[in-house]
Amino acid sequence: MNKKTIISMTILPLVIILAISNTANAQLRTNFYSTTCPNVESLVRAAVQTKFRQTFVTAPATLRLFFHDCFVRGCDASIMIASPNGNAEKDHPDNLSLAGDGFDTVIKAKAAVDRNSQCRNKVSCADILALATRDVVVLAGGASYPVELGRRDGRISTSASVQGRLPGPGFSLNQLNTMFASHGLDQTDLIALSGAHTIGFSHCGRFSNRIYNFSPSNRVDPSLNPQYATQLRQMCPINVDPRIAINMDPTSANTFDNAYFRNLQGGRGLFTSDQVLFMDTRSRATVNQFASNNAAFGSAFAQAMTKLGRVGVLTGNQGEIRIDCTRPN
Repeated sequence: MNKKTIISMTILPLVIILAISNTANAQLRTNFYSTTCPNVESLVRAAVQTKFRQTFVTAPATLRLFFHDCFVRGCDASIMIASPNGNAEKDHPDNLSLAGDGFDTVIKAKAAVDRNSQCRNKVSCADILALATRDVVVLAGGASYPVELGRRDGRISTSASVQGRLPGPGFSLNQLNTMFASHGLDQTDLIALSGAHTIGFSHCGRFSNRIYNFSPSNRVDPSLNPQYATQLRQMCPINVDPRIAINMDPTSANTFDNAYFRNLQGGRGLFTSDQVLFMDTRSRATVNQFASNNAAFGSAFAQAMTKLGRVGVLTGNQGEIRIDCTRPN
């Protein structure tokens, strides 16, 4: 076997993977339901608006649900499946903090779509989650963007599949870039998607090491703004109730804007994985750009969300259209 043949055989699997990925992406389109359920966007939007009026948590909960779904087995709504044995994706420790309002948003939107006789059992839970995510961003003050549709729902959801698939609060830029690149997302996408923390919230245990036990020489992480660190210690005292959650954006928690990036400039990133985006010189310029230009952030976020929405999608005859979002047909 000559050298050229070996190289060809090495490249071939990658070519096949890219071809499959591009084929799936090509089958997603914004007008996918134009004949089967032409009002799908307005039906979902109305249901999401109703839920949002009941509680603002609808916004960060739905947005985080979409991200956690797409990073494990792709955007197939497998995060929605409930297991009688407690062995589904949602049961993994990394997903136990997903707020119930996110799940409820999808279930309510699915019910609204299925009440329309033309649409009943025609629209996937995966697409409803993608639409609901865009809608909560807009309701919270963010820019709208077109949502590609045509995803099918997965039939498999296991707790084991979540392990090592989601970024941790202590991740370095290298770790973040590696994980995001595995899903076809570049560093700009990573930074833009991190901006979703502008409406996020976190339990104290996710960052307590930064304010109480950072290192032998520094009890408090020196990259934290000292005043902000004091505030965090007041909100999250030692032995705090683990159910207590605080806003990730201390300045405009209920508005989807670029304040998150200005907070990073001031040492007010809640997670190490947030603050590192400013501390690392490789990503700082993008943080500064988004901090000074909300429109630039909005545009980059929309592009990143579109790319995220293509990750590992099932299309055509793959998967199914789930009748009940919480269990396979």
